[in-house]
Amino acid sequence: MSRENLNDLLAFLAVAREKSFTRAAAKLGVSQSALSHTIRLLEERLGLRLLTRTTRSVTPTTAGEYLLRNIGPHFDQIEVQLASLGQLRGAPSGMIRITATDDITAYILRPKIEAFLKKYPDVKIEINADLRLIDIVSERFDAAVRLGEQVTKEMASVPLTPDIRFVVVGSKSYFKQNPKPKVPPDLLKHSCITIRLPTHGGIYAWEFEKDGRDVRVRVDGPLIFNNVFSIRDACLDGLGLAHLPEMVAEKYVAEGRLVQVLEDWCPYWTGYHLCFPHHHQNTMPFSLFVEEIRHGGG
Repeated sequence: MSRENLNDLLAFLAVAREKSFTRAAAKLGVSQSALSHTIRLLEERLGLRLLTRTTRSVTPTTAGEYLLRNIGPHFDQIEVQLASLGQLRGAPSGMIRITATDDITAYILRPKIEAFLKKYPDVKIEINADLRLIDIVSERFDAAVRLGEQVTKEMASVPLTPDIRFVVVGSKSYFKQNPKPKVPPDLLKHSCITIRLPTHGGIYAWEFEKDGRDVRVRVDGPLIFNNVFSIRDACLDGLGLAHLPEMVAEKYVAEGRLVQVLEDWCPYWTGYHLCFPHHHQNTMPFSLFVEEIRHGGG
């Protein structure tokens, strides 16, 4: 591509994003008339109108929106990479934004983050504790932590854990007054502490598998939470059965404070992954963080 085409595309991006020739011209350091001439020549060359101009506003046409959506991120990535190169002159610095649930943060990310920040103390890490399957691109996160089954083909990923499973547990005080369930449908006779999944708005149905048979039980109970630690605490208080990540429950099972049931019905899932878009705008801090994870940091 010629330098002229690149400059014209940069001019279009500036106008389309600012929605103003005046503001775009000031940002680019050119005159408004020169910028208008550049856009007109680009439109003639492409044979398409890219911008709709009125006395009050400038808005992209359908073709302009397509161009903005598809070439804009590539130019942004070039700028990010050039900025990141400057960090090679000194200690890496910047922000890494990750979305993960509270239990993943506590049990998986925190040890890895501790080791990473000791190496790179000028880097800041922001973690958003959220159950939603966030669109990390539109919400401007660098990465998300998700189960292997949730990693889409659009995402690159780095494994964080071996295969994991969720277990059903209850307190000793609860089982003094209630029989232990023998098969998943028995859960319908129990008070179960449930979780609402905000992405779909529904109460999570507990999932089981044995001998190739999949069973989903829509349990019910007096308590609904939106985080794992509240469920764990209510279960420890004897308020009902809980379906928890094994990493959260195992300490309390080992101490005898929780009793595990339906063990042979609890399948393993592909473990947690740090996932991010294949064409992620890799800043230097994030690239270093991925390498730390990939080579066993933490």
